[in-house]
Amino acid sequence: MSRTVFFVSDGTGITAETLGHALLTQFAGLEFQQFRLPFIDTEEKAREAVAQINHQAVEDGNCPLVFTTMINTVLAEIINGGQCKVFDLFSEFIQPLEKQLGVKAQPSVGAAHSNSDTESYEARMEATNYALTHDDGMSINFANADLILVGVSRSGKTPTCLYLALHFGIKAANYPLTDDDMDASQLPKFLLQNKNKLVGLTIDPERLSQIRMTRKPDSRYSSLRQCRYEVESAESLLRLAGVPIMRTTNSSVEEIASRIVSEKNIQKPHF
Repeated sequence: MSRTVFFVSDGTGITAETLGHALLTQFAGLEFQQFRLPFIDTEEKAREAVAQINHQAVEDGNCPLVFTTMINTVLAEIINGGQCKVFDLFSEFIQPLEKQLGVKAQPSVGAAHSNSDTESYEARMEATNYALTHDDGMSINFANADLILVGVSRSGKTPTCLYLALHFGIKAANYPLTDDDMDASQLPKFLLQNKNKLVGLTIDPERLSQIRMTRKPDSRYSSLRQCRYEVESAESLLRLAGVPIMRTTNSSVEEIASRIVSEKNIQKPHF
């Protein structure tokens, strides 16, 4: 069974898509064709969106699901008039929140993803720049690092560092363990000096081999034998040093990052 889903917003559409997608994942076995319609901020754009939704309804033979975070009530009414089932994610929660807080909401388009909070925005950008300049051991000066992710090549270190920076404002560096490191009896001294900041990432050798095959097929680097050697050696070094290890095989970047923040009890603001 397949259904078409639209995420419609007069802002970026990120909130509608994030919340809507989270709800849809609870329906395993169903397929969803998904479209994001951001910046629907005029009546003309709203009518064009309805035309697209209605066309899809005719083509599918059933009504699309529409998740919205529309602030403008006039535009929201236009969307509600389409041949679809609308789930208004803001109206569902705003009124109960107003009642509990005892104040009226002050609707603002794009407030959740604006850079009006200059300090928070700059913190994320600084953390992102830090992650890029401390990627794959390019710099081993970790004095200002909040976290250092350690693991074999392609175990998920770089995307996790960038997510931690963009989402939490965390300065995360990463260091790839090489054959030279694994031939040694312990982790490099510059890592051990920052032991309280270390988190090890590991991955099943079979999955690692698949990932590396897309980059360097039929090479020693991607062979299952090499992957097994590297994973086993890296885990041994990390355990010997008492570094917490997290397995990334079946985890998304979001899950890995959240687990790390929880495990290390890092109290950074959520932007």
